[in-house]
Amino acid sequence: MIVLALDTAGVDCSAALYDSDTDEILAEVSETIGRGHAERLMSFVDTCVEKAGLTLDDVGRIAVTIGPGSFTGIRVGVAAARGFALALGVPAVGISTLAVLAAADVEANGGKPVMAAIDAKRGEIYLQAFNSRGVASDQAVVVSVEDARSAAAAFDGRIVGSGAALIAGEGREADVDHYPIRTLARLASAEDASMVRPKPLYLRGPDAKPQSGFALARK
Repeated sequence: MIVLALDTAGVDCSAALYDSDTDEILAEVSETIGRGHAERLMSFVDTCVEKAGLTLDDVGRIAVTIGPGSFTGIRVGVAAARGFALALGVPAVGISTLAVLAAADVEANGGKPVMAAIDAKRGEIYLQAFNSRGVASDQAVVVSVEDARSAAAAFDGRIVGSGAALIAGEGREADVDHYPIRTLARLASAEDASMVRPKPLYLRGPDAKPQSGFALARK
């Protein structure tokens, strides 16, 4: 099965075509852009299709990161995945960024449970624990750095992601998270597509708030 994988949940804008039968990436385009995913994603998809020598009709499934992460980026990726799925008549599967981080670490190291931790800024961390096979042990949450440190102290495993340095108390700016597109595609290809339709995973509300004090009164 050919999987079209999309990631716009963080600083990267990434698209790839993955063959689940051979476990190979056929084509990939990725760039760390920070913002502006909506303007770049479609051209990345076009380039992937051309590089792989395929057409979109060859795609059997769409994979997309659903967060937590950039509020706007998540909306871009999920909307694109839903659009492709509708146009091509194929299922779309959403995978959390925390699950991608954990699975990538299990692939590279294996053998121990993993706690995925993403720096959510404002003194908070997106956090979720996974077992040694990369299966979630609890729900994804957003917690204070102090609460994350308490959870980590009782956790027997590796801690990965941009929140790891904060949990360790090193007091430095966290690294930027990158979500490996092959890991995303592999996870999505193994999921029951009827159970994991893409829906944004927002663990807290957007930073922008409506200015209700300046609203005009209705007549």
